[in-house]
Amino acid sequence: MVGERAQPEVIEKIRKELGADKDVFSQYAGYVKLLLEGEMGRSYYTNRKVLDDILIKFHNTMKLAFGAMIIAVPIGILLGFIAAYKKDTPVDRIISAVSITGLSLPVFWSGLMMMLFLSLKLRLFPPSGTGDIRFLVMPALTLSLPAIATLARITRTSVIEITGMPFIGAARAKGLSVFRINAIHIFRNILIPLVTVIGLDIASYLNGAVLTETIFGWDGIGRFTMDGIIKRDYPVIMGCIIIGTVVFVLINIIVDILYHYLDPRVRLYASDR
Repeated sequence: MVGERAQPEVIEKIRKELGADKDVFSQYAGYVKLLLEGEMGRSYYTNRKVLDDILIKFHNTMKLAFGAMIIAVPIGILLGFIAAYKKDTPVDRIISAVSITGLSLPVFWSGLMMMLFLSLKLRLFPPSGTGDIRFLVMPALTLSLPAIATLARITRTSVIEITGMPFIGAARAKGLSVFRINAIHIFRNILIPLVTVIGLDIASYLNGAVLTETIFGWDGIGRFTMDGIIKRDYPVIMGCIIIGTVVFVLINIIVDILYHYLDPRVRLYASDR
């Protein structure tokens, strides 16, 4: 904060201002008191309130996370259904190969390739920065690739498992249309694993997609956290960790609540207890 050549009395003055001259228990109690008052302290470098900065960065990360999931969810589920119905055919093998590739490609490589072709060569989107939807497309696409691959693989496995069950055979024997069987009987029964994966992905993205945000210069919580770590800006680091923890807990609670409404067996078990 004061540079390498600061005088000892200046250092001691700042230590007292920050409360670093107190014992660790007093410092901890002071920080908890600050949190209960709705504050997270001030950045060592900008002297801005950490919570104010986090709210701005978190809003940007929310746009990126939900943009990525809007792309990933329909594409991943559609590919999974196609692969399941084309099981052990060339189509299934191609989709499986694409899924494995999507999981294997490093985010920094796919992001740079996207920037090279879509921005520098084709000039469709700006290469970096935070702004309107044009700035959002490439980082959201980059972030969505692993999610598409994961959702496709889980959907394929779940659909193959469900289609082999007796109640699907009974639905076909009744003469129900393929659309009705897929939309009502199969899709409803694969929602539990899909909701679990989607919830975990959203929680992970909301905690900050560090590489994606750094590559595309997206002003989000992940980049903000990394800057705090590099500068050893401890109020920023602690604030980001606390927000990340709260996000994970809330997303898990929401997913558990969705289980209750999506799966009648969960409601039946809860009522029996």
